[in-house]
Amino acid sequence: MYRIRTLCLGTAATLALALSSMPLAEGAPAPAANPFAAPSTLPLHAPPFDRIKDSDYEPAFIEGMKQQIAEMDKIASNPAAPTFDNTIVEMEKSGRMLDRVSEAFFGVAQANTDEALQKIQAEVAPKLAAHQDAIFLNPKLFARVKAIYDQRDKLHLDPEALQLVKVYYMQFVHSGANLSDADKVKLRAINKEDSTLETSFQQKLLAATKAGALVVDNKADLAGLSDEEIAAAAQAAKGRKLDGKYVIALQNTTQQPTLVSLSDRATREKLFNDSWTRAEKGDANDTRGIITKLANLRAQKAQLLGYPNYAAYALYDQMAKTPQAVENFLGQLVPPTADKIADEAKLIQAAIDKDGKHFDLKPWDWARYSEKVRKAQYDLDESQLKPYFELNKVLKDGVFYAANQLYGITFKERHDIPVYQPDVRVFDVFDKDGSQLGLIYFDYFKRDNKSGGAWMSNFVGQSKLLGTKPVVYNVANFTTPAPGHPALLSFDDATTMFHEFGHALHGLFANQTYPTLSGTNVARDFVEFPSQFNEHWALYPDVLKHYAVNYKTGAPIPQALVDRIKKSQTWGQGYELGELLAASQLDMQWHMMPAGAPKVADVDKFEAEALANTHTNFPNVPTRYRSSYFAHIWSNGYAAGYYAYQWTVMLDDDAYSWFTQHGGMTRANGQRFRDMILSKGHTEDYGPMFRNFYGKDPDIGPMLEHRGLTKPKS
Repeated sequence: MYRIRTLCLGTAATLALALSSMPLAEGAPAPAANPFAAPSTLPLHAPPFDRIKDSDYEPAFIEGMKQQIAEMDKIASNPAAPTFDNTIVEMEKSGRMLDRVSEAFFGVAQANTDEALQKIQAEVAPKLAAHQDAIFLNPKLFARVKAIYDQRDKLHLDPEALQLVKVYYMQFVHSGANLSDADKVKLRAINKEDSTLETSFQQKLLAATKAGALVVDNKADLAGLSDEEIAAAAQAAKGRKLDGKYVIALQNTTQQPTLVSLSDRATREKLFNDSWTRAEKGDANDTRGIITKLANLRAQKAQLLGYPNYAAYALYDQMAKTPQAVENFLGQLVPPTADKIADEAKLIQAAIDKDGKHFDLKPWDWARYSEKVRKAQYDLDESQLKPYFELNKVLKDGVFYAANQLYGITFKERHDIPVYQPDVRVFDVFDKDGSQLGLIYFDYFKRDNKSGGAWMSNFVGQSKLLGTKPVVYNVANFTTPAPGHPALLSFDDATTMFHEFGHALHGLFANQTYPTLSGTNVARDFVEFPSQFNEHWALYPDVLKHYAVNYKTGAPIPQALVDRIKKSQTWGQGYELGELLAASQLDMQWHMMPAGAPKVADVDKFEAEALANTHTNFPNVPTRYRSSYFAHIWSNGYAAGYYAYQWTVMLDDDAYSWFTQHGGMTRANGQRFRDMILSKGHTEDYGPMFRNFYGKDPDIGPMLEHRGLTKPKS
């Protein structure tokens, strides 16, 4: 996942901050000694985490907002006629201090939070939103932007500059610049509350997920887990001062990885239910009250801005454009997915029966017995694979190797760059000519103070105008190995590393003049395209044989095992796509509510009806995220956008089919993809960009075929 960044005049906050009306912050400005007061002197202006204290962030935010408002006021009050240079370019240059503190703070607040950071986040979020309002609802500033937009075709601008003018104008309009003064007051009030609620949701969910971890008293209840996994669970318990017990922390999704291995059905059911109800305990961390308020507020905002619902508002600048296009796309996937689920369920129930068990398949049984079917049909199970996927080998000889083969880039670890947590590693990235392309940080292991899932974002964005090169990071939540043990990954974990590095490549190859259009500052339903495309190389023969070696013996993964992995690729696609479709439709149903609809009184009832009405209430395939822990849509900027993961699967499978038709992994093909997709940022509209690369519009066919959702030809 890519962490959505605010498109705010070059200021990029790692969280999607809503607009608000809270007065601008007051207080003492940041002293000159504040580490954000001037650009970092570290390589590529990397954040000086060795100098940054929690107490530095808030004064830097206050001063950064103050500085940018002064810069914007100067632009708005310029007596000279508005030009691209004296208005748009100057806006792009503004907010440098705010940019520095935002990117560092939100990176750390997501990956390594503490009580002080959470307090700062709660206080700063509405102030940042108010700050955005002060810019986007400034009538004098908008008048200058509109004047340039109205005469844009006469200004002889280059294509990137012309695109920037269009993006600015639409962003102002979309933010309410054309509203009456009275309606601007209403919008500010809505935005203020929305921003506060999103932060509250995120913090409640983090606490709920931590508290929802499965605590096991008896080692026997963990039967089926490896010695390493049991040792890690014991270590996790010690970390919570629960010596003698075992703790299995929850990941952000409904299903949990250890459900595959746990042989005790009661333990499986308890773990599943702990996950399913984590944020629905009726306690201080219950998120349902926040959800109903957010859904209502967003519907009100959409109506105020002239849209029938929030989904229509959110999709205005996406590749899909309209809720109807999204619904049509998702609707095409439901029937073949339902058929695939039914086929899988029959085989899984047969495996349960064969095992001598006398129970009907339930969600907490699916992963375990699906793995048994996989093993029986393909002679493959996860325990066979993990010894071949040691984290360092996957990273250096897999992820890095593939990038080198495709794009000619190289990597060198360095130990002189300060980090925010000891597990974090930093690498130089060098381009094919040996010049430095950027820096990349990796933070891979699960912590109780880290948000769930995996993501990428920037500490420093690329811009020729600002003279900056990209500093990017990848974050994941892999299980921390017990002391003295290697970090062995599932094949899914290895694929996650390739996925997040695909985002990193999108950021590292950024080649834009203007920060607003740079790198990964693209639509949600395009930003996951490079990341999911990069997953294909995890199993590409030349790459796999280079990194998949036994961590003890150094022996390469046997070809017979590789063949079984490939043959098993379509197994479980019914479940995987089913849970994603359910989540996508749940997201759309929440955000297609009109403003006049009654406020949702019962979140669980709404959820059940939403899934039933869209035919995504698949038997024994629960939604990947329930409403109550769906962070993507309530706090991470993916509202009416979760479909993007499947939309971009269509793009990535289609693009990979182009590669297979043109020689596969070659430098020439990699360079073409880099030049025409990865380095483009938002300098072009997405449909034409894809057509220029492939020569046609995207086709859902390769996606259905790759996922095994097409019927065999008779």
